[in-house]
Amino acid sequence: MSHAVRDPLLWQFDMAWQLTWYHLESLTTEECLWRPAAQGLHVRPDAEGRWVADWPEREDYGLGPSSIAWLTWHFGFWWSMVIDHSFGAATLSREQVTWPGSAEGVREWIQRLHGEWRAALERLSDEELRSTERTRWPFQDQPFAHVLAWANVELTKSAAELGSARFLHAVRAG
Repeated sequence: MSHAVRDPLLWQFDMAWQLTWYHLESLTTEECLWRPAAQGLHVRPDAEGRWVADWPEREDYGLGPSSIAWLTWHFGFWWSMVIDHSFGAATLSREQVTWPGSAEGVREWIQRLHGEWRAALERLSDEELRSTERTRWPFQDQPFAHVLAWANVELTKSAAELGSARFLHAVRAG
């Protein structure tokens, strides 16, 4: 059976995953918790010990650079949301998504999301990818293939942000 829509998108996803994993596989908790500037998005333990992420009220350069912990939370957030809203109960909210608290936890979380997403996508036909039925987050009324294309861009962007932050961390003592 031909999958003219699905196969190129999965190929692109696999390439984005390779870029992402390159930056995740040796990530340390110390790198995650490092702040590149006094100001910028970060994660903090709440009163119950869960790591919660800052949420910006605006998006501009004045926010400052995000910590690696926040960057990893963010791509775990959007990936968790799109999986739940596309293949699950569609009830997950941003406030329910917490940072795992360590680099090892991040790797486990992101690998699990990767596996869930890849397995779900492999089951989809081109007809399902052309349908809007599963398109509930981050937008609606678009073919589900657009969600997959968006996720590929988000994953690539996340890999680039993570890599850039790790390079800054590596030369910080300079």
